[in-house]
Amino acid sequence: MPTTQTTRHDKTYVPSPDEIAQAKQLFDQLEHDLAETGKTLLTSPSGQIMELPPTLFDALHFVGANLAAGNGVTIVPRATKLTTQEAADFLNISRPTLVKLLESGAMPFEMVGRHRRVTLDDLLNYQEKEQARRRTVLAQAARNNQESGMLALTIMPGVE
Repeated sequence: MPTTQTTRHDKTYVPSPDEIAQAKQLFDQLEHDLAETGKTLLTSPSGQIMELPPTLFDALHFVGANLAAGNGVTIVPRATKLTTQEAADFLNISRPTLVKLLESGAMPFEMVGRHRRVTLDDLLNYQEKEQARRRTVLAQAARNNQESGMLALTIMPGVE
């Protein structure tokens, strides 16, 4: 069965000082227009006017706002296949720990020759599930501690 491989087209965009100023001006105007009209329009070179879907506007706004702040932005498709080292670096764990996670079935991977590849999408899904699991465990531990009397809730004055 052939595998579909996403070609890596990730790129980091770093704005020049002139581009930072232009981005600030552009996004200030977009914010103003969006507040007034509730929509964002794009005009093609041929003059065709199209409304931007909210998801596309949000992505462009995120990129533009970061560029306007002078931050570089890297765009990577979620279908991008990462090496085990890249995936481990992303999760801030060691490569052997990532390999153990993969082999345990914690997240899907594919073999390309002798090498494992993980999609960014699968890494993000794993990360979200793991964060949700940790929140649940912490909440349960707090409830158990409260019920056992080990942890008394104290309300600080002025904090609700």
